[in-house]
Amino acid sequence: MRAAIYCRVSTLDQRPETQLLDLQQLASQRGFDVMKVYTDHGISGTRARRPGLDEMLADARRGRFEVLLIWSCDRLARSTRHLLDVLDELTRLQIQFVSFREALDTSGALGRAVTVIIGAIAELERSLIIERVRAGMRRARLEGRHIGRKRLTLDEPAIVSDRGRGLSLRQIAKTHQVSTATVRRVLNAHQPDASMGATETRRSL
Repeated sequence: MRAAIYCRVSTLDQRPETQLLDLQQLASQRGFDVMKVYTDHGISGTRARRPGLDEMLADARRGRFEVLLIWSCDRLARSTRHLLDVLDELTRLQIQFVSFREALDTSGALGRAVTVIIGAIAELERSLIIERVRAGMRRARLEGRHIGRKRLTLDEPAIVSDRGRGLSLRQIAKTHQVSTATVRRVLNAHQPDASMGATETRRSL
């Protein structure tokens, strides 16, 4: 039986080799002939559109494999609706679906039912994680703690002075380790000072 493998890792510093090794061993045990491996790197499972997933589904519609192997259901989808959509299409295309971690096989009605239940649990788990994060942020705000990036401390007089000495926006940005847009914003806010600095510079010359 011709098989395809789909792997997904959510961060760029992760590698799909662990998933791939397990799935290749599973394919060998069941006598599947792996035709192609589809991989998505650094892409969240919440995204329904992914390059590897889209390519895999396109090949499924062309009849290039008969069974899809995945490491776990949450590698394929994080929402029950998306999982069901993919399973419905695979079923319509008469493609078997096998999940390694959950030991699921949609060739039978029981396997499909359990897959739907696991998908619902995965979605619930993600919702709980999001709610815990939001609760933590609310608590931090009540305690007066800063949330997000540390506010940038700028030496605005030095930026104005550098401009007055004739430095370019790019040179100033590099010196103060900020963007040219930030430099421009500071200069606009201190426009009279900047003009005065430039006038004094011309007089000294």
